[in-house]
Amino acid sequence: MATDSAAWICAALLAFLPLSTARAAPLAPGQPAPDFALRDQHGQVQRLADQRGHWVVLYFYPKDDTPGCTREACRFRDDLHALLALGAVVLGVSLDDSDSHARFAAKHQLPFPLLADPGGNTARAYASLWSLGPIKFAKRRSFLIDPAGRLARIYRKVAPDRHSQEIIADLRALQQGHAPRP
Repeated sequence: MATDSAAWICAALLAFLPLSTARAAPLAPGQPAPDFALRDQHGQVQRLADQRGHWVVLYFYPKDDTPGCTREACRFRDDLHALLALGAVVLGVSLDDSDSHARFAAKHQLPFPLLADPGGNTARAYASLWSLGPIKFAKRRSFLIDPAGRLARIYRKVAPDRHSQEIIADLRALQQGHAPRP
């Protein structure tokens, strides 16, 4: 009986909290990628504009050092040589702060920038912010940005264990003038 009461109270409270995906203008391939300036795990400001001339893998993830986020980051680490050979840089983004990113990167030897977006403004610009009242997380989404700064591919459903390989295949197809699979 107490469990039923607790469940009812939780459900009632959730009904009053705004559950939302923070809205931004819809993004589509071919559009300019929203610019940003965020601090990485070393305290250095990273700007999308500074990456012109390179392919950019911009991936959003919910939380440092959680199982899915760790698998995804480690796969990017393990496949970084292939991504670099294709002229791509990898940038990870979450709402965690730079200190959390520094611990996460050191623990898993992540050699690419992890960007702190504590206010969620960049995640919101990329339609990748999820909120439940005061609780906010970045959604697991990725964006492949071309050397001119345009969105080339948007990944709204990401499987952490194979996502880096999916991006490598799409990068190869795009660079050979083929459209990547839908």
